[in-house]
Amino acid sequence: MSAGHDHGVSEMKHEKPLWWAFGLTAVYLVAEVVGGLLTNSLALLSDAAHMGTDALALGISLFAVRMTRRPPDAKRTYGFARMEAIGAMINGGMLFLVAGYILWEAVGRFREPTEVASTGMLVIAALGLLVNLISMRLLKAGSGQSLNVKGAYLEVWADMLGSVGVIIGAVVVMATGWTLADPIIAVLIGLWVLPRTWMLMREAGQVLMQGVPAGLDLDRVRDMMLAHPGVAKVHDLHVWALGSKEPVLTAHIILTDETRPPDAVRQSLATALTAAFDIEHATLQVDASTVIEGPTHA
Repeated sequence: MSAGHDHGVSEMKHEKPLWWAFGLTAVYLVAEVVGGLLTNSLALLSDAAHMGTDALALGISLFAVRMTRRPPDAKRTYGFARMEAIGAMINGGMLFLVAGYILWEAVGRFREPTEVASTGMLVIAALGLLVNLISMRLLKAGSGQSLNVKGAYLEVWADMLGSVGVIIGAVVVMATGWTLADPIIAVLIGLWVLPRTWMLMREAGQVLMQGVPAGLDLDRVRDMMLAHPGVAKVHDLHVWALGSKEPVLTAHIILTDETRPPDAVRQSLATALTAAFDIEHATLQVDASTVIEGPTHA
């Protein structure tokens, strides 16, 4: 038995906030790149780089939202639900590249410190912080429901931290003239971003590799199925996810009593799986020809 549903419904309500965040980020990106070049600030340019990946990440997220809304077809029977995880993986890869580039550039600045226009750096970073805070507010709700939106939210969060770091660096340079504060802030931003990016990519990779969804214990699922009335044995049990919130289960079950209607057992077990683990898409094969007496374990 299986239940069909629209894999794009959970993403649709997040599309409008994504559009607003994308528009704000894209408009401000131009100003921040120009400002970073004029002030000669590596921290500000690192923030601009993050802002650029933000815009690209939001664009990828919007594309993924649109794709997940497309219905299944003859070649993609599950539709495009996994575009969510693919978008998150691409965003994570971009963050890794940006963080690595900034760390590399920072090494050069430590060797040869350069002058920084701290006042312009401060003003531009403050405006960038405002844009980041608005975007974070728009994306916060969706970040807990969609892996795709979570990737975009992490991008904006990292950029928000970058803006705060640039502001701190600008204040330090203005107050002390110590220009090394600029690359130090850039390094700290990169070191903060990398582990969180790795966690996002690992979560997306788990979906793409058809791993058991986070928070779901396969042994508990098996034990619950074995305890269900009429079920003697469970084998070929697989649980994976199409997206961040769509667990899918397939399994073969053997009955304890040949007088029990197989369809009734299958129906009641599917209902129990939905109630206990929120697994709405379950395909259960009843091996009715191999009925055994007494419960056994797979």
